[in-house]
Amino acid sequence: MSLIDEDQELVAAAINGSANAWEKLVKRYEGKIYNQGLRLMGNSSDAMDLTQEVFLGLYRNLHRFRGDAKFSTWIFRIAHNKAIDLSRRNRFLPSRTQIEMQEEIDALEAVHGASSFEPEKAIGELQQNNQIARILGKLSIEQRLVVELKVFQSLTFEEIAIMQDVSANTVKTRFYAALKKLKAVSEEYYALP
Repeated sequence: MSLIDEDQELVAAAINGSANAWEKLVKRYEGKIYNQGLRLMGNSSDAMDLTQEVFLGLYRNLHRFRGDAKFSTWIFRIAHNKAIDLSRRNRFLPSRTQIEMQEEIDALEAVHGASSFEPEKAIGELQQNNQIARILGKLSIEQRLVVELKVFQSLTFEEIAIMQDVSANTVKTRFYAALKKLKAVSEEYYALP
């Protein structure tokens, strides 16, 4: 059975009240949504907020899934819309400080589980994620979403166009403009002493 068919069965069972099916759907996608949120929003707090909002919205609206597209496409569309909403809400908030580092380490520990938590590895991953988030933060939200969906979610330009309700050419333009900007920003970032 393919992942697509299994998702369809889990959705049907969850709609019919199966807590086990709902839990399987959440476990299958929560890490992917959180990671997408981390790259889009730039910090773990907003990524966790995004993940929570996505699954709350999904739970409330699961009955609206018609199966016209893959379930994964549908859930990433929800995450896309929620990321735009959160980005608009947070636009005028002050940027992150180093004090938030401990909160992020605590969040990483919760995600990884206490038994497998390795502080040195987590700090290294956190620093790398912070660098990626800073570089991606130079892009507009539309460009970040296209990069996220194309690079990290491996969607086609056509699938992204459907999700964003724009033409495939618009998606390509945003993607290549984002790559050009990312190249310039990363060259500047890594050229610093």
